[in-house]
Amino acid sequence: VSAKSRVFELFSVLFPQMKRKLDHGPDGRLFPSGKKHCKGSGYLSPSSLVQAPPTTFGDLRLANGHSAQRRRVASGPPPSGLQDWLHTFQTWSGPERLLALDELIDRCETNQVKHVMQVIEPQFQRDFISLLPKELALYTLTFLTPKDLLMAAQTCRYWRILAEDNLLWREKCREEGISENVATSPVSPWKSSYIRQHRIESNWRRGDAREPMVLKGHDDHVITCLQFSGNLIVSGSDDNTLKVWSAVTGKCLRTLSGHSGGVWCSQMAVATVISGSTDRTLRVWDAESGECTHTLYGHASTVRCMHLHGNRVVSGSRDTTLRVWDVSTGRCEHVLTGHVAAVRCVQYDGRRVVSGGYDCMVKVWDPETEACLHTLQGHTNRVYSLQFDGVLVVSGSLDTSIRVWDANTASQSLVGVSSSGGCVQTLTGPNKHGSAVTCLQFCRGLVLSSSDDGTVKLWDLRTGVWLRDVVALQSRGSGGVVWRIRASDTRLVCAAGSRNGTEETKLLVLDFDLEDSRQEAD
Repeated sequence: VSAKSRVFELFSVLFPQMKRKLDHGPDGRLFPSGKKHCKGSGYLSPSSLVQAPPTTFGDLRLANGHSAQRRRVASGPPPSGLQDWLHTFQTWSGPERLLALDELIDRCETNQVKHVMQVIEPQFQRDFISLLPKELALYTLTFLTPKDLLMAAQTCRYWRILAEDNLLWREKCREEGISENVATSPVSPWKSSYIRQHRIESNWRRGDAREPMVLKGHDDHVITCLQFSGNLIVSGSDDNTLKVWSAVTGKCLRTLSGHSGGVWCSQMAVATVISGSTDRTLRVWDAESGECTHTLYGHASTVRCMHLHGNRVVSGSRDTTLRVWDVSTGRCEHVLTGHVAAVRCVQYDGRRVVSGGYDCMVKVWDPETEACLHTLQGHTNRVYSLQFDGVLVVSGSLDTSIRVWDANTASQSLVGVSSSGGCVQTLTGPNKHGSAVTCLQFCRGLVLSSSDDGTVKLWDLRTGVWLRDVVALQSRGSGGVVWRIRASDTRLVCAAGSRNGTEETKLLVLDFDLEDSRQEAD
């Protein structure tokens, strides 16, 4: 009913003249409200609107396609004098009839008034959507929210046909930024795509009771880095190896061996994997064959972090420098110097490099000129993790805080920062992490953060509000650690374990593209 009321409200704004024709009777008085029937035996066709206006209720029934002889109440023979009373009623004027009806209604019992309503109401109901040409009906429905469209589809068969129009739902998808149609529904693929995206968003924000898939490997060693692309997951460890896993089956497909020291960082694009190690080198791998295609030399100490964009990878090292490499040739193109302690994390969007270090600083670089554009100060301990979307920088630190910075020198932040380099959001409060933040991810307008406290937390990036703990290890608070996280629109992969044996080393894979009957009902 609320959906139909919303449609009627929109209809009255878009087509006021036609609404007056549908809402008022031949004498100019407003039809009484009531639940409206759709096309069917009670459907008032457009042609009937131009016929001679009915003068009596019997005439109206005929105009609506009903028999003039409606089903009467079977309560015995008619009372004596009924025909004389009816004849007298017909001789009265319109105002006199109204007065008589008012007096008669006052003297009726409740069940008798209910009977009158059941007889009268259906004749004044109008399915205004069905009276319109299909193009105008669909145009009216474009003003409804997706939730109202789903409710309107339950009104009747004809409304369902309109409310499932594929082009209508394509427009709703466009409004929500859904540009890819991957649904296979034969009726309304764009509607299916919208519902799927809504389900995924709900699964992210509210979660469900499903247990994550557990992938066990690397024995009791620390998983130091984590990547996944498509259905491949790659984990790196201080056991000097990387392992390639299937995100679908959870099986280990192959082990990448070649580093002479622990693997501390990695990046992945399709089937190309790049790893950095305590042996001071970077290696380029083919994840499908297991072959090492390049070894990159240049750093003077452990390669601690890296970020790949296109054919370039930027690496950060304990030697306090960052290096920009061409992956295809193995050549070092630029060296960025300015940190005074080890570089712990780096992001690269193809235009700017953002780095965080043990010197508590976050730096923004122009890699082409090798110049440091900004030094973002605020953290009071080592900066361990970063995310960068080209405008906003999110940094996590051993000081247990997460800070959101505006790194754009030419414009103000959308959330009120008046100068470049200002902190625009701090993710804190009673649900903040209780220990060092180990990793961050942007996903669907959200921020995911992992920590040494054994949890993965979900935050709203715009408001800074904590939404929920996506992962909470059983050993949290007693040694359990979530070392690394990687997220796509539909999956979250977590590398977890402990340094004291309270939690075995493993990968947790959470899939949010799953149907849930409770959420579908909502």
